[in-house]
Amino acid sequence: MARVSLLGIPHDENSSYLKGAAAAPALIRRELKSDAHSSWSETGFDVADSFLDHGDIDFTRGGDPWERIEAEVGQALDAGLPLISLGGDHAIAWPVLRAVRRRHPKLTIVQIDAHPDIYDAYQGNKRSHTSSFARVLEEGLADRLIQIGLRTLNDELRDQLGRFGVEVIEARHFSEDRRLDLKTPVYLSVDLDGLDPACAPGVSHREPGGLTTRQVIGLIQRIDQPIVAADVVEYNASQDVSNLTALVAAKLVKEIAGMMIKMHGGG
Repeated sequence: MARVSLLGIPHDENSSYLKGAAAAPALIRRELKSDAHSSWSETGFDVADSFLDHGDIDFTRGGDPWERIEAEVGQALDAGLPLISLGGDHAIAWPVLRAVRRRHPKLTIVQIDAHPDIYDAYQGNKRSHTSSFARVLEEGLADRLIQIGLRTLNDELRDQLGRFGVEVIEARHFSEDRRLDLKTPVYLSVDLDGLDPACAPGVSHREPGGLTTRQVIGLIQRIDQPIVAADVVEYNASQDVSNLTALVAAKLVKEIAGMMIKMHGGG
């Protein structure tokens, strides 16, 4: 029985450095289905048959990609299941959250990332993957934004974080026993560059000093409110080593799905 929706969003036109994240959904799915790995989450759910896979958004059909993302995420959410979106770059979080927010008047974003993605604009692009959460907060698409793993802050970014009241746990202050004091349903946004490059080299913007795979899994498993939607973004296979990051991405998808199932009544 399907208990989690899955949607691929193969879009990276707003990446500022390297393209390549658009190819990620198919590669992550391949690892999810591989017989080389267990299909069980650590929380005790076999997720192999738990996904209602809505396929990938087809951007060749033309039109505004943001409108297409928002509409197709909305259609996936209409299935009544929590949703995991496979990016794509982190720019997709903005239109995804437009659709999620309409269904959740109370919402906290938990973002795992090396970067806050909160520039007002980057290289003149308001839709840049480095600006997505500025747009999210300007539009009031969440009540709280908690960013974990940051290690690239400059004065402009610190000003933006203060302007929007973002709650920040920098990588240098991360503690494995830290609790987030969550009060509302959660949107979980996982940028794979939030992990240390030793764990996830297949990203466009490697930033040493990040979280380990174990720390990110532990953080996911400590979320004590329903995860109503999530994204896993910024996998770039052209930068990967021995398929390691695809495997990590699939592992995180399984653990997110396991927590979604657990918090939505188990099985």
